[in-house]
Parts: sequence; C-alpha cells; structure tokens
Amino acid sequence: MVYTVTFNPSLDYIVTVDNFRLGMTNRTTSELMLPGGKGLNVSTVLTNLGVENTAIYYSAGFVGTEITRRLKEMGINADEIRLSSGCSRINTKLCSIEGTEINGAGPDISKEDLDKLYEKLDGLKEGDGLVLAGSIPPSIPDSVYSDIMDKLRERGVRIVVDATKDLLLNVLEYKPFLIKPNNYELGDLFGVELLTRESVVPYAEKLVQRGAENVLVSMAGDGAVLVASNGEVIMREAPKGKLVNGVGAGDTMVAGFLAGYMETGDLCHAFKMGLCAGSASAYSDKLATKEEIEALYRTL
Repeated sequence: MVYTVTFNPSLDYIVTVDNFRLGMTNRTTSELMLPGGKGLNVSTVLTNLGVENTAIYYSAGFVGTEITRRLKEMGINADEIRLSSGCSRINTKLCSIEGTEINGAGPDISKEDLDKLYEKLDGLKEGDGLVLAGSIPPSIPDSVYSDIMDKLRERGVRIVVDATKDLLLNVLEYKPFLIKPNNYELGDLFGVELLTRESVVPYAEKLVQRGAENVLVSMAGDGAVLVASNGEVIMREAPKGKLVNGVGAGDTMVAGFLAGYMETGDLCHAFKMGLCAGSASAYSDKLATKEEIEALYRTL
C-alpha cells in the first residue's frame, strides 16, 4: 500500500483569461475546479494507474468538506483528519499566464492534530510506500518530514519526499528512497542557476552523497534527470506535446516513477514512466490518465 500525506490541501480553481489586464475586470474563458495539494495529486494519478493507495490529509471548513466530497467522487481512498477551526485553501491558477498562481496559507495544525497523523502512520509496515509532498502551514516546524522519517526509520517503508529548502534538506540523513526537486529548486539549494540537463547532474549527486537514494529532477519541457545512488545517471527530454496546463505535472511525475518502480524494480522504466506521466498531465486539462501516460510511453 502507498500512503500520501498532504498537510495543506486545496481546491484548485484553474482558469483561463484571455488578454489579462492588471487593474481591470477580467472574465474567464474556461474554468476547472479540482482537489489540489501535492500529495492529493500523487494519489489521484496512482489511482488512475491502478496502484492501491490512501490519501491522508488535513481538512477544515466548507472547503475541506468539498475536497473530501470530490476525492471520494473520483474514487480515491480518502483518509481525512478534520480540523476543528480554520478553512482549507482555495488556490487560483491562471493557466493562460504560465506559472501564475495565488495560493492561500491554509489553517493552523496543532500538536494534537499532528499526533493524529502519527497515530495513522503507526500502521505502516515493511514494503509500504509513503509520499510526503508539498508545503506545510507555519504552525508546523520544518523538521516535520524528518520527524516522520525518524519515527518510521526501522519499519522498512519506502519514502518519497517532494519538498523545498529546509523541509527537503532535513530528510536527507534518513535516506529517502526518492526526492524530486525541479531544476530551479535544486539550484536554489546551492545558489546556482541550472538551465541544462547536464548542469543538474553534479548538484543532484551532492544530494545523493548526503543520503538520498534517488534524485529525480524535473525540468518542464526540457525533460528530467535521474541520479541514483548506484551511480546510474539517466536524462531525457520530454515527449513532444502541446502544453495545456502545467499544474500538478511534477506531482504526476512522482506518481509515475513510483508506479513504474513498483511494477518492475527497474530505475530506467520508472524514470520513463515518471517522465511520460508528468508530460501527459502538462498536455491535458486534468491530471494524467493511464491511457494518456501509456500513449506517450510508446513514443519513447
């Protein structure tokens, strides 16, 4: 079983606005509303790929209620931790201006609420997978992902972390199975600009040296790079296609990689599955389906 954890889920309001003008009233030409947050995105794609998984997440207020309703409607195994106050986020994604988002802060999570998560994770056993992905509310320390990994240290759980800055660096000593920064996030860790696949490799190797088993670096239309602790380096440009909506493409890459590895145990297959999954989401209005991912895989 794979479990995903999302501390700060959202309803993603994805809109297109033609000829957007600052300071003026703008009207949408298309609208889409989906449950969001990195862990929930990973669970959505794992479900699409037929991989058994459970999405563990915090929810609050009427937005949290709607997130849960939509997840269940999509057939996702939703394990909600309900907060007594606050309201889950609504994030606005303006896909007609690539990369433009307005993301909410999300509700506070207390120590008692955090303990409820630890109780759920106590049930994980050897062979299970755990995906820790996305931002955390300010009420939670940057050590939370590493604290979780410390508690599960002897369980034999395969752990994937998709996070940034200290939230990511803090987990390296616990030897995560996979981490997935993008090239900008990786460059930010070392104060450099990484614009080519080749330039990514030595910095991904530094994270392997610090403990990560596999480092998967997403680079949008430029593809991806995998640096593994066994010395293997794989890089490839993305399959061809027209960008429609880049929201969740990186999360889809994580799901594709994990599904591919669970299927064969082969890093090359996992890498290609991840690359095709991320691309398939970028070329679609919604997160990628199994059929869309397989269609791109056949082009490689």
